[in-house]
Amino acid sequence: MSKTLRLILGDQLNLAHSWFDEVESNVSYLMLEMRQETDYVVHHIQKVVAFFQSMRNFADQLQADGHHVTYFTLDQSGNEQDLGKMIAKLVKNEGFDSFEYQLPDEYRLDQQLKAICEGLELQTRAVGSEHFLTEREYLQDFFKGKKTFLMETFYRQMRKDFDILMEGKEPLDGKWNFDAENRSALKDKRLLRKPKLHPKSVNLLVEMIEKAGVKTIGTIDETAFNWPTSRAESLEVLDYFCENLLIHFGDYQDAMTTWDPFLFHSRLSFAMNSKMLSPLEVVRKVENHWKESQSEISISQVEGFIRQIIGWREYMRGIYWAKMPDFGELNFFGHDRKLPDWFWTGKTKMKCLSHSITQSLEQAYAHHIQRLMVTGNFMLLAGIDPDEIDQWYLGIYIDAIEWVEITNTRGMSQFADGGIVGTKPYVSSANYIKKQGNYCSHCVYDPNKKTGDGACPFNSLYWHFYNRNRHKLEKNPRIGMAYRTLDKLKDKTEILEQAEKYLEDIENL
Repeated sequence: MSKTLRLILGDQLNLAHSWFDEVESNVSYLMLEMRQETDYVVHHIQKVVAFFQSMRNFADQLQADGHHVTYFTLDQSGNEQDLGKMIAKLVKNEGFDSFEYQLPDEYRLDQQLKAICEGLELQTRAVGSEHFLTEREYLQDFFKGKKTFLMETFYRQMRKDFDILMEGKEPLDGKWNFDAENRSALKDKRLLRKPKLHPKSVNLLVEMIEKAGVKTIGTIDETAFNWPTSRAESLEVLDYFCENLLIHFGDYQDAMTTWDPFLFHSRLSFAMNSKMLSPLEVVRKVENHWKESQSEISISQVEGFIRQIIGWREYMRGIYWAKMPDFGELNFFGHDRKLPDWFWTGKTKMKCLSHSITQSLEQAYAHHIQRLMVTGNFMLLAGIDPDEIDQWYLGIYIDAIEWVEITNTRGMSQFADGGIVGTKPYVSSANYIKKQGNYCSHCVYDPNKKTGDGACPFNSLYWHFYNRNRHKLEKNPRIGMAYRTLDKLKDKTEILEQAEKYLEDIENL
């Protein structure tokens, strides 16, 4: 009887995959904890722990279901710490006749597995991961012949194709997008709900990682690690979100506050990006819960959440496969400034940045507006090298896998792609940050001052960014107003000089 070896990567924990429909005695599944994956970027300790714990839980479930699994822990004897070496070794030692793998979601692994298969003298096959709503090539084909890839156009098509929040061919309530209603600042602390947690001891995993010499960032509570690391736990988090958080999600999804790190966000991104949950089942669950609770939950809460999943998440993945590997080298503004050291410690006097970075180091998490309009906004205004930015975002967040990280950071956040993802740079002065939360009320810098002692750096850096990039941005129809305002500033010279001083002393802001 022929023997087949099937590879399961750490972000392919999909129990619903057709591979597992039947138990096949001639099939063995391979799962690996490898230095290859812990070391290609410096990851948050919680991220490494979450993946390893989830992988082990997944392997245990497969074995309980009767499947044969070969699992190598990071410290196990015989672990070569390299994907190619391990596959070749098992094929030789176990006498496999064929090798199969699910298409990876990272370009580097896609290329590596193609090369591995070329070197194997046996039959090989790649299959889909059966997770996303679209295939890799869908978005590129969808926008074929178009200069711009508008997410809203794609999002509406997804709504139609999967009959989500639709009434026939029209959107429910007559609107496709309730984004204008999703920008409220949280004023009432009493609205907050505690997140659904799954405290578990991971001290042995942390000990193994540290003993192996894996370099990590951030902190972890080894006795009460709280991220979901199994499908069962992930489903509990989804249920909790629907029952307790969805009611205010849309209103406050862009809010920023020192009161709570999670607000009304679902905390499902790691569960989804590791494929313990599928995007469609999450969307269906949320939509059905809303239909059963329409008197309590407005459609704007639900649409805002669903748009993030079948809109942005699916769209970003499509951009990734349409534009890689060149996308990873784009630097539209030619930015080359070093990332300030305090991005690794949170020790800056700017409260919005200090809080967002410290939270990221402690929780391996920040919501999308903290990432886009605080850390990302500052990086873009300051002209930080996109290569350093990618390394930081990819390492620090528990949900960061390159297909979703690089398109959001190098694309949406940094406009390093010159406008593939977004039609204009996402930059703001202190006014936006002040409006969206309470960071400014705790800061030594004054959000209302552009120049002088205590002037908020965001204000002068904002105008410095537009001034130095005038030749690249002035003709953009969406930001013409910024240049008209810049030209009318009576204190323009002082503002630009203030920005220069801050950039020269960036490590001490």
